[in-house]
Amino acid sequence: MRKMILPLALIALALHLLAPELPGGPASAAPAPGAAQRQPADDAASLELKRQQLVDKEAGLKAKEEALLKLSASIDLRVNELNAAKKGIEEALVAKKKQDGERYKKMIKIYKALKAEEAGALLNQLDGKMVIEMLNQMDQKSAVKLIPFITQARVLEWTRLNLQGK
Repeated sequence: MRKMILPLALIALALHLLAPELPGGPASAAPAPGAAQRQPADDAASLELKRQQLVDKEAGLKAKEEALLKLSASIDLRVNELNAAKKGIEEALVAKKKQDGERYKKMIKIYKALKAEEAGALLNQLDGKMVIEMLNQMDQKSAVKLIPFITQARVLEWTRLNLQGK
């Protein structure tokens, strides 16, 4: 019986492989003729869909890029405006310092015209920062005449600031 089963199994296998029209044969596993045509169409549709997605994404990126360029231009404009304002403020500050310096020079002339005792008494009644600034702008000879009549604390503060380089 074993001798018969083996040849029958071989024949059945051979028939199965050689008979494509029989159900369950190798031909039935092959795709149907319509399926072969659908696959390239599906590939084309898939490629078209991907292409359209890329076009949409590119359009979105282009819109974002344009928006960023507009923002960049507005930021550059704002920076230029701020730089112009800064320059104006710096010029105004220089003008104010010049004006203040001229006022101090006028006041120093007035104090120099007074007697040292009178000028010292008046300086003692002013704010310490003003006194120090006036002493800084005075010539050495005038400051020496006034020092004995200015309170010792102010003179020492003025000395400290001058030695520290402030």
